[in-house]
Amino acid sequence: MSFAPTIPSTGLTGWAFLQSTYDRQFEHFNKDPVLERDNEYFMENIKKVKTAEDLVSDYRLLEVALNAFGLASEINSKAMIQKVLEDGSEADDALANKLGDDRWIDFTNAFKFGPGLAPVTGLTYKMQEVADKNVVQSFEDAVGQQDVSMQIALYAERELVDLVTFDDEGEELSITGQWLNIIGQPQLQTMMQTALGLPSDLALLDIDQQVGIMQDAAKKRFGSDDLTMFSDPEQLEKLVNTYLARTELNAYSGAASSGALALSLLQA
Repeated sequence: MSFAPTIPSTGLTGWAFLQSTYDRQFEHFNKDPVLERDNEYFMENIKKVKTAEDLVSDYRLLEVALNAFGLASEINSKAMIQKVLEDGSEADDALANKLGDDRWIDFTNAFKFGPGLAPVTGLTYKMQEVADKNVVQSFEDAVGQQDVSMQIALYAERELVDLVTFDDEGEELSITGQWLNIIGQPQLQTMMQTALGLPSDLALLDIDQQVGIMQDAAKKRFGSDDLTMFSDPEQLEKLVNTYLARTELNAYSGAASSGALALSLLQA
């Protein structure tokens, strides 16, 4: 990409700048010629795709499709990708449901190659949604090249509220279901654990234990374990700011600890 987002500093100061300039920076990024060519190719050729194998066989199409869901790093896992697409997500034993990352579920649902489903690759408006997601994800990836925590914060602003409000059938999620959805999204899981002051190795515990610990921590930190509270923009801003502040504090603490260790070694 020829345009790199401008982020003058880390932490809350850099985040405030990114927020205030987001629309202008995103507009410039959206005009990147490489990105435009990739999306044009996708929209011109995706309608020819009739099967999961067709999609996996076209590298340029697959690259856009995966990147739209933050899965670009998996592009060489073609056999797995084809299996995910062909299984769909409706069956409990479908591969997308076993991978522990809900982005795969969103990915397969976007194309509907699963059993008994009619592929939607011929529906222009559906595929335009994928192309649009590719632009947003590409911008967030570019932000992440400079500051991963801000990439995660942007993703949370975009996805968190929808993720904790309704399930795939449009039914309201239980509180437990809300937390399971958070755990199913690696970026949001990282964000929530950091904001709640929980260790990264929490993910090593049984999933029910993870949910219980995170719920208790949320009650103490935010006064509730019902994640729909973040539909309130002020509450969502509080969550994002807490995450960014803790990330910066952890970075400084780590640097300070490393410096103290180096000094003690030199003195020895």
